[in-house]
Amino acid sequence: MTTVLLADDQPMQRFGFRMLLESQDDMTVVGEAANGTEAVHLVARHHPDVVLMDIRMPGLDGIEATRRIIASGARTRILIVTTFDLDEYAYDGLRAGASGFLVKDALPEELLAGIRAVAAGDAVVAPTLTRRLLDAYVHHLPAVPGARPTSDPRITALTEREREILTVIGQGWSNTEIASRLHLAESTVKTHVTRILAKTGARDRVQAVILAYDTRLVTPM
Repeated sequence: MTTVLLADDQPMQRFGFRMLLESQDDMTVVGEAANGTEAVHLVARHHPDVVLMDIRMPGLDGIEATRRIIASGARTRILIVTTFDLDEYAYDGLRAGASGFLVKDALPEELLAGIRAVAAGDAVVAPTLTRRLLDAYVHHLPAVPGARPTSDPRITALTEREREILTVIGQGWSNTEIASRLHLAESTVKTHVTRILAKTGARDRVQAVILAYDTRLVTPM
């Protein structure tokens, strides 16, 4: 059973989400929050698998709430559900540690699939979409003149092949594309990706893409 916390300042929006989720045999809603502060407290109390997080809420917004939940060490994963598409809000949410985002006009089956994917440890945002986000808002990244990717402690433990794969993940390649272009079995690619996430501490593929940018393995087009 996947446990879900709803964080949205619109009661009718929460009601709609609850009705949809509780119509599923494998999901249950463990709480509702009307703002980010309530979301942080309820995550600490209920330890849900997934939080459906709105961005614009009174007081503590969804971005800062996401940041605090991730910083607390909680295993809860955040799926941002917003009225905004490719903008700085989605970018900041991913940077804060969210495992992806969907827009609120997504089809019900897309939302349910997104929750299941995030609960399973996958990222909802496609790698190519993540790249466009980062390219559009790369000015948020701190300038590090002369920085060398190999000097970053988050990737020094990677093998040469793992660093190569992290680089192309950052460039938006899927596992199938990596396998085809690097002449590897797809199962081998999946093993490499799992090891990359474990060694770097990245929570999922979205965070791996962000890491590739942060460490300058990938630069904007």
